[in-house]
Amino acid sequence: MKYKNYIITMGALSLFLSCATNPFTGKKTMAFVPNSQLFPTSFAQYDEFLNEHKVVKGTKDADLVNRVGQKIAAAADRWLDANGYQGYLKDYKWEYKLVDDKTVNAWCMPGGKIVVYTGILPIAKDEAGLAAIMGHEVSHALANHGQQRMSAGMVQQLGAVAGNVVIKDPATLSIFNQAYGVGSELGGMLPFSRSHETEADEIGLYLMAIAGYEPMEAANLWRRMSAQSGGQAPPQFLSTHPANETRIKNIEAHAAQAKEEARKFGVTSFKK
Repeated sequence: MKYKNYIITMGALSLFLSCATNPFTGKKTMAFVPNSQLFPTSFAQYDEFLNEHKVVKGTKDADLVNRVGQKIAAAADRWLDANGYQGYLKDYKWEYKLVDDKTVNAWCMPGGKIVVYTGILPIAKDEAGLAAIMGHEVSHALANHGQQRMSAGMVQQLGAVAGNVVIKDPATLSIFNQAYGVGSELGGMLPFSRSHETEADEIGLYLMAIAGYEPMEAANLWRRMSAQSGGQAPPQFLSTHPANETRIKNIEAHAAQAKEEARKFGVTSFKK
């Protein structure tokens, strides 16, 4: 029993001492691994990835990815400065690379390291569509989603360790491990991941609007994504991402608010 109490106490103390408030969401978030440790590792992994893949350089598409990424990040900087968070991005090292790969994807690493695959460009269709993608990816970095996922994984592991310390009967322990693995994934990690995707969608709308892009183009992007996938997707509760229909409805519900926020920065026209 003393081991159980010790684990619970240490877990609760870790959660209390390792939380940070994110300015973009206003939420307390887990931050077991500080950015001072996380970012250098992320930057090194990003460089390693680029060395092992074909980076597209000097083309119209590569220049567009870089230009749109810079505009989105500049919009984030403007918003932060206006809301009393000067210097929040001082440790971020923004980089936007186009990689020759047919995969329909883009991703972001902690600290602002972003990759866009050439395979997603036809779905982006135009500059505003690319801005929706870049806004989403930049938002993952701004909301420290990588840090949160790592922290959540540590909590998940702590729960498994606690169960294995407390439960002595081998048969009961086997049942616990199977149930905990499925339950913590379906009831914890997957919903956590989907919430991050929703946050990145919403923050991205504000950033692309402040950068001068029509936020409703993000909904059009996801309509094209849905058409491209042919409706082939796992049920939402089994996925790391919300269903396309859910994302479209959420974007439509927040687009007008994003434009209102952009007007505070003198943005009155939005590129489609």
